[in-house]
Amino acid sequence: LYANTVCKPGGSNSVRGGSVSVMEGDSVTLKTNVTELHGDDDITWKYGAEKSLIVKISNEERISSTFDVPDGRFRDRLKVDHQTGSLTITNITTEHAGVYEQQRRGARLSSKTFNVSVYPRLPVPVIRRVCSSSSSGSSYCSLVCSVVNVGHVTLSWYKGNSLLSSISVCVLNNPIRNQTTHLDITQLCHTCSGTEALIYMFMLICTAGSLLIVAAVGIFCRKYRKTDQEGKC
Repeated sequence: LYANTVCKPGGSNSVRGGSVSVMEGDSVTLKTNVTELHGDDDITWKYGAEKSLIVKISNEERISSTFDVPDGRFRDRLKVDHQTGSLTITNITTEHAGVYEQQRRGARLSSKTFNVSVYPRLPVPVIRRVCSSSSSGSSYCSLVCSVVNVGHVTLSWYKGNSLLSSISVCVLNNPIRNQTTHLDITQLCHTCSGTEALIYMFMLICTAGSLLIVAAVGIFCRKYRKTDQEGKC
C-alpha cells in the first residue's frame, strides 16, 4: 500500500472580487481595484451579515487600523497593504468564511464584495483488508477505504480516470483539493501457488455529511484445489 497526494497549489490566493475558495491554514488577499491610493481616499473593510468594521484606512492621514469582531476570530490575522488598501487574512480557518465588503471613498466612490469559502485540509484515506472464508471453501476479501473527521467531501474508487476497476485508487476530494491513496493489490490480496483468483469489484461513492465516510470495494477470490497442493487467497 502506498500513498500519493494530488492537490491544487496552496499557500496564498489573490482575488479582485467575487467568490474565492481557500484551504484552511493558507492566506488569502482580497484586492482593491487600484494600484495606489490617492489624495483623500478612505478604505473600509466590513465582514459578515452584520457588516462589522474590521479595517479602516485613511490615506490622507496615513493611518490604518484593524478591528476584531466580538469573538476574537481575526486576532493577529489581518494585514493591510497601505499602498493599495488590499486586505490579507493569514492562517485562515473555517470561522473566517463569509462575505467581505470593501468600500472606497474619495475622488471616486466604489465598493466590492468577496464571498470567501474555507475548506478544511484533507487527510489521506486509508485502505484496509477484511477477509473471511465460506463453508464452500471460497475466500472473500473486502477492501475498505475510509477517512474520519471530515465533511462535504466525496470518497470514490478509480483506475486512472475510470471508475469501477480491479486496479484502483481511492480518492478523497472537496471542491479545491484531492487526497489519493493507491491500492497495490499484491500487498493486500496474496495469490498462492495453485490458486487462481477471480476478482470482481464494485464501487460505492459516499458523499460526506457525517464524521465517518466509507467507500467499500469487494474482492471475491475463488479457490481451486489441485490434487497435490492447495492454495488460499
